[in-house]
Amino acid sequence: MAPSPSPVLALCAGEASGDLLGAGLMRALKARRADLRFVGIGGPAMRAEGLECWFDASELAVMGLVEVLRHLPRLLRLRREFVARLNALRPAVYVGIDAPDFNLGVAKRLKSAGITTLHYVSPSIWAWRQGRAKTIGAAVDEVLCLFPFEPELYAVHGGRARFVGHPFADEMALEPDRAGARELLGLPADGPLLALLPGSRHGEIARLADDFLAAAARFRGRHPAWRCACVAATPAIAAALRQRIESTGQEGIEIIEGRMREVLAASDLVLAASGTATLEVALSQRPQVVAYRIAPLTFWIVRTFGLLKVAHYSLPNRLAGRGIVPEISQDEVRPDRLVAELEAWLADPARRDDYLAQCRAIHAGLRRDASAQAAAAVLERLPPC
Repeated sequence: MAPSPSPVLALCAGEASGDLLGAGLMRALKARRADLRFVGIGGPAMRAEGLECWFDASELAVMGLVEVLRHLPRLLRLRREFVARLNALRPAVYVGIDAPDFNLGVAKRLKSAGITTLHYVSPSIWAWRQGRAKTIGAAVDEVLCLFPFEPELYAVHGGRARFVGHPFADEMALEPDRAGARELLGLPADGPLLALLPGSRHGEIARLADDFLAAAARFRGRHPAWRCACVAATPAIAAALRQRIESTGQEGIEIIEGRMREVLAASDLVLAASGTATLEVALSQRPQVVAYRIAPLTFWIVRTFGLLKVAHYSLPNRLAGRGIVPEISQDEVRPDRLVAELEAWLADPARRDDYLAQCRAIHAGLRRDASAQAAAAVLERLPPC
């Protein structure tokens, strides 16, 4: 009797954070079933785990309502080709990892063709366009949520979702090793460090980097004992940041490629672009100032049509249920305002202690072995060995 073919799992991650989530999911799946074949879209981490990569994740890394329009023809062509290949292959399960604008369109088409579909990482329906819960629930068989408040939003609309925890909370130490991180990075053991996280996409760099760098220069001018490290997500981002630093003649700002968690552990204060990185800052127990700036037309659409549904948009504030970190957005993102918010942390030890307590509680609540939980949800959909 011929052996049964290996079950095929199709995965699609749209950016660096999704690539890491996908790699963790693949490791957890392989630990439970050695006969799986993985195909789809991913980055270096997923390829290292054995993904047969048809397209690179970077091709999907576009953010914002207006920004997507420029890339729409290319993304639609890519999606048509991707769906056609998946329909021909007939994977046992399709797992879209974040990148909802792309993945949910793929999932809807595959589900209508009889292929089981899961979506790993709920879009931020808690923040804006909450009505999406109904359409997302219709497009996929189940949503695997990283945050505990998300499944009930789908239940209201009849969708199936489960909280699996957040892999970052599993991966990151409950007590950051500041001294060890500094040694790994070759930084002095003593002296305070300001970390800059201006974003992982070129659009974020274009909108935020100049103000972040100017704020860092002003902050260091007022506090000469402080060093500054700016994290670049990729070599291309590092090059763009170096060009901006050189064009302004700024000095004393070190660019570090990748290694964000080591930089966070080594730091004492953080200026971060809004996004997943703010959660990593909180899990590192480092006080932070969060900045957010989107294209003016995108902001006008969001404000005019009331698409933003919450008082706070950063993850630490949403998870704490109150404003534990300052959020600076749009025209308020100016060097003087950013410096004022950074200095406010230095002037208020009680506020810092409260923040650290909230960070520890958030960490404990999200620490659930998320990759294993997500893998269990996928394996439930597969035929037995």
